[in-house]
Amino acid sequence: MSKLYLVEFTPEAEASKETAESIIESAHKALEGLDAEVIETQVTSDFKIIYAILEADNPAVFAQSYKDTFRGVAGLEGPDEVRLVGADLEDIKKLKTSAEYLIEWDIPAEITMDQYLARKKQNSPNYAKVPEVSFLRTYVREDTAKCLCFYDAPDEEALKRARAAVNTPIDRIFKLNEAK
Repeated sequence: MSKLYLVEFTPEAEASKETAESIIESAHKALEGLDAEVIETQVTSDFKIIYAILEADNPAVFAQSYKDTFRGVAGLEGPDEVRLVGADLEDIKKLKTSAEYLIEWDIPAEITMDQYLARKKQNSPNYAKVPEVSFLRTYVREDTAKCLCFYDAPDEEALKRARAAVNTPIDRIFKLNEAK
């Protein structure tokens, strides 16, 4: 059964839309002929971090290919197995939608996946208190080291209100770019 993996790229060259697009293109090419696919990519507005969600039966299939392919990348984190929460994978594949913001939360070590999921289920209805913010989806690492939460929102202040409503901290906020 296929699993999802997070890979984070930090460009070695000058951070630019062109550099990000080149890395994303290389990510797709690195998976050609392998039993793996890029589900989505998201790029920070300063082009300094590229997040890729990949689907594969085994991360070893693409891990070596990525190491061989990305010589111009200063940082390559992952692949780390992730779980999709709050959205359907088939919808993400079909829609290929971008998000406006990404919030990273470094989950405390004492919180297990079951505790995280229970907390998410309990608190998610509180997003209704901040209707100008749309929660889109979360990828939480299976080791629960961190999660990536994607939103559409008018600004960072609205995101902060939404996170307060669901009683969940923010470690980093990134405005996202349309580079694909």
